[in-house]
Parts: sequence; C-alpha cells; structure tokens
Amino acid sequence: MENDPELNGKYLGTISKDFVVVAETLKEASYQVRKRKISDYPIFVFSRTQVPVGSNFLNKEEVALEWHINASYLEDFVQRQLVLEDKADDFKAAYKDPDEFCCLFVVDDDFQNFVFIPFPED
Repeated sequence: MENDPELNGKYLGTISKDFVVVAETLKEASYQVRKRKISDYPIFVFSRTQVPVGSNFLNKEEVALEWHINASYLEDFVQRQLVLEDKADDFKAAYKDPDEFCCLFVVDDDFQNFVFIPFPED
C-alpha cells in the first residue's frame, strides 16, 4: 500500500492538479462518511473513464477536471473483491489518518493502485 513510483511519475501531476481543486469537497465527504458511520475507511476513485466502483461523486466534464471521481469505502472494495477479505486488516493498518490524508484509488487502463495524498493545510 505504499505510494507507487509509477504513480508518482506518470499520474501524480495531473492527479495533484485536480486534487487541489476538489480537496475541501473530498475532505468534507470523507468526514461525512465517517460521521454517519458508513465506514471508517473512505476511498475516492480517480479514473480517466467512468468505472463501476463506488458512486459517481464528481464528473470530470461538470467540474473541468482530468479525472472522474467516485466515492467509495473499504467495505465496498471488499465486497467487489478489489481488496481481498483476508487483506482488509492489512489495508486498515496501512490506511492513513483520514483527517490529514485522502485515500485515492487510481484507475487508468490496466493500472490500478492506492495512493494517499495529504490534504492542503488550512
């Protein structure tokens, strides 16, 4: 669950550009998911094309982004077998403080990986 060097080189620039635009919205959504006891592990799916994971949260055309953003959470990933049930505890152990970091699942063609991006300081 470490940040992948391939992600850093190929995607981090465009993801960071979009992330800065929507960071406050994602932070609030993460807070609401946890406050409403939906999950302690919110995940935001960043994808170039729409993917059937999570719920459509921000459509790239509507917000002038390069990435579509869906909202999801660990239990949904386990149900879809994107995180194997026997690896859920490993995921929880690697998950960073959701008040400080946003958990992204980046999907582009054959590439999929988790990345944690710090929320901008207030």
